[in-house]
Amino acid sequence: MAERCDVVVVGGGISGLSAAKLLTESGLNVVLLEANDRVGGRTFTVRNKQVKYVDLGGAYVGPTQNRLLRLSKELGIETYKVNEVEHLIHHVKGKSYPFKGPFPPMWNPLAYLDYNNLWRTMDEMGKEIPNEAPWKAPRAEEWDKMTMQDFIDKICWTKAAKSFATLFVNVDVTSEPHEVSALWFLWYVKQCGGTARIFSTTNGGQERKFVGGSGQISERMMERLGGRVRLKKPVVRVDQSGDGVIVETLDHDVYEGKYVIIAIPPALCLKIHFNPPLPPMRNQLINRIPMGSVIKCIVYYKETFWRKKGYCGTMIIEDEDAAIGLTLDDTKPDGSFPAIIGFILARKCRRLTGLTKEERKTRLCELYAKVLGSEEALHPVHYEEKNWCEEQYSGGCYTAYFPPGIMTQYGRIIRQPVGRIYFAGTETATEWSGYMEGAVQAGERAAREILFAMRKIPDSEIWKPEPESVMSRAQGAPKGQARLNLSIYAKCNYRMLAFPMAYMSNSEIKDDRSAVFGNVDTAKALGELSLSLQPCLAMIVLWTLPPLWDEKKGFAAVFSTFSTQKEYVAPCVHGCQRDEGIDKWR
Repeated sequence: MAERCDVVVVGGGISGLSAAKLLTESGLNVVLLEANDRVGGRTFTVRNKQVKYVDLGGAYVGPTQNRLLRLSKELGIETYKVNEVEHLIHHVKGKSYPFKGPFPPMWNPLAYLDYNNLWRTMDEMGKEIPNEAPWKAPRAEEWDKMTMQDFIDKICWTKAAKSFATLFVNVDVTSEPHEVSALWFLWYVKQCGGTARIFSTTNGGQERKFVGGSGQISERMMERLGGRVRLKKPVVRVDQSGDGVIVETLDHDVYEGKYVIIAIPPALCLKIHFNPPLPPMRNQLINRIPMGSVIKCIVYYKETFWRKKGYCGTMIIEDEDAAIGLTLDDTKPDGSFPAIIGFILARKCRRLTGLTKEERKTRLCELYAKVLGSEEALHPVHYEEKNWCEEQYSGGCYTAYFPPGIMTQYGRIIRQPVGRIYFAGTETATEWSGYMEGAVQAGERAAREILFAMRKIPDSEIWKPEPESVMSRAQGAPKGQARLNLSIYAKCNYRMLAFPMAYMSNSEIKDDRSAVFGNVDTAKALGELSLSLQPCLAMIVLWTLPPLWDEKKGFAAVFSTFSTQKEYVAPCVHGCQRDEGIDKWR
């Protein structure tokens, strides 16, 4: 005998629970089915005496993640700032360089130009991509044919910039540049607030964590839903051939609802038999968007020895032999349980997944000892890790990624209902997709779609804007570093260099400049050096580039005034360029 309800929600992560919570508050009878023996999905808080609590899955929240901040406040869960008081470390070519700011500085002036042009180009291209419909971008088809590796090879021309761009992709989407569509990745960064916001700790996506762990969000929603949440109930069949929708679990429990919300990673729909079969495009979509690869590792120590050395715990590591690409301090806000959290990402995750837990711990400790210059790193007191690739009801983490060609052909299907079946999950979000914030947005949107279908709300309320949180209002946009406005347009993809005037007296940019160079005196010295070298560099560039002056339009290059944008401070070089594809941004 089937258990009847208004809505069956499949998936007990933050997205499914957010949907169930909103529907229940709207007076509907809801049943939520979760395959695991716990709620939380891709969030997972472990509690024991060695760690007190630790997030082995999604953990971070920051400014502009207003839905998650609103929900956590409602549930009585407090946040704390991830430590970034002391210096960060950039480890490259076997050496460690302390710095402050969201991105490590590039001391080679040519690499510095290249590096900043990369960030500016990504942010400027992102402005052309609509959050809610990236496939409608003016150059969507062209950019979707490219991988991010193609993009990096076309935009960057120094090894330093190419190497860091690869790490940037690895960290953001736990995948390789050659695996992901340029259109999808540019959209992903844009809908998270841009390159500085997505990568930053302070005033960025990794600024805060939840006191007690992010797992509490799902656990407390489950408490509010009471007996409506059923654990250990993998769904194997969804049948909407009749008037309602029949949902059957692996242990043959049957539920009948008027509507269903599927709130699981898209590829996991392959584990469910649908009757009638899913439409061809939906069926193709779920076969074509795989999950990222990551092992999350936390090493515990007797004390925060790195802070005594003047380091905050953040390490950006560019070394192919290193297991870890990024670390953050994971010490509790009261200073207890000193820990460093690291991420084994993408190709390195797949490479090291065959090692034992003890072997991975040893590699990490040896790496931290090298990067931090401290023998204390070799003597941990405890170690925790989570390999998300082995989770059969997640399939990987953080999120599903779109390979080349998929977004423009199938992207519009991601949120489209199929009869009485609606779709949630962070992959369907339009803001902070891939994060807990995106999961909340997607779950509440799917719930409101059903409320509209039941004529309980108007169409205009489906996409409900979220008021800005107090945290977001107080902090505003991230400063980032003093990026250069390198509008380098040249026909046939030839580049002209505008050497950076790094030192400027404008008081508005002092903070940004200091964030890059560490202090104003260093910035001034480099600026004066750049000015002295400018004539020589210009001669070298003109000598090495093929002569373009006989082209019809040639270089209509002029030095413009300094950019008025605070984030991009440098002379612009403008030239003639066909308005075609990515070449516009070259």
